[in-house]
Amino acid sequence: MTGVDKGAPQPKISVPDMRGKLTPQRPLNELTWLRVGGAADYLYQPADADDLAAFMTAVPSDIAVFPMGVGSNLIVRDGGLRAAVIRLGRGFNAIEISDGQVTAGAAALDAHVARKAADAGLDLTFLRTIPGSIGGAVRMNAGCYGSYTADHFVSALAITRAGDRITLTAQDLKFEYRQTVLDEGCVIISATFAPPTGDPDTLHSRMADQLRKRDETQPTKDRSAGSTFRNPAGFSSTGQADDSHALKAWKVIDDAGLRGATLGGAQMSPKHPNFLINTGGATAAELEALGEDVRKKVYDSSGITLEWEIMRIGEP
Repeated sequence: MTGVDKGAPQPKISVPDMRGKLTPQRPLNELTWLRVGGAADYLYQPADADDLAAFMTAVPSDIAVFPMGVGSNLIVRDGGLRAAVIRLGRGFNAIEISDGQVTAGAAALDAHVARKAADAGLDLTFLRTIPGSIGGAVRMNAGCYGSYTADHFVSALAITRAGDRITLTAQDLKFEYRQTVLDEGCVIISATFAPPTGDPDTLHSRMADQLRKRDETQPTKDRSAGSTFRNPAGFSSTGQADDSHALKAWKVIDDAGLRGATLGGAQMSPKHPNFLINTGGATAAELEALGEDVRKKVYDSSGITLEWEIMRIGEP
């Protein structure tokens, strides 16, 4: 992550008629699901899109900009982040449904979007069990049960590092398994989807079943950041009876004898070995080091190189 030197005086960010909240040296640990990490040089919580555009225009070019969602898929390293972190809130969480399409603000929670879409007979049920918000779902092409964000994506609105508003298409984002292409500092502010239709009661029943299965198999009461590693070769979980687990990340971790492995306060969940959890008091360094140890031992035992799904940012 580029940006100002940690030991240097912090340049002042001056935004005319600023309506959002700017906080220098804001600790980020309490904003992530894993509850670890140092401070960002700045945290900005914009009031709305106009306010965000003005802020982006005013940020000096030598300060990096990092959009942060609800911190559900993130390790912030213990040394913090040399950047201006953008965290979208109430001005970016509206959900609108019209003509068979769903438009959701980037801060809208995936689960809320899934439920509201189901009320209208639109099937975004795959989002129901995905932790996080719509901006992150688009950025990471989130998916489960064989469905991906890209499958239903129409377009997204974003604000660039220069403060310009742009529309992004699927061609612009170049969706792939758990990744997209997005210019540095560009902030997605909303996205539109065109889901298939379905009976509302059936859709809600399906989501209830998904939640039940998730709670049975995943450590939902522990501090985690969701799946730690991508499934090898993009083998997504489909949720179907004939789904093969041979190349799932949890299976190769389990086969390497790493279910429940620990390092300090970090642990690979005994319930689901692809979930990295903070058992209490873990540092970011411990969590990342345990993950790297798992990657090495899985490679040694199977020849498979696991790729991180959790984003790691900041200074050690």
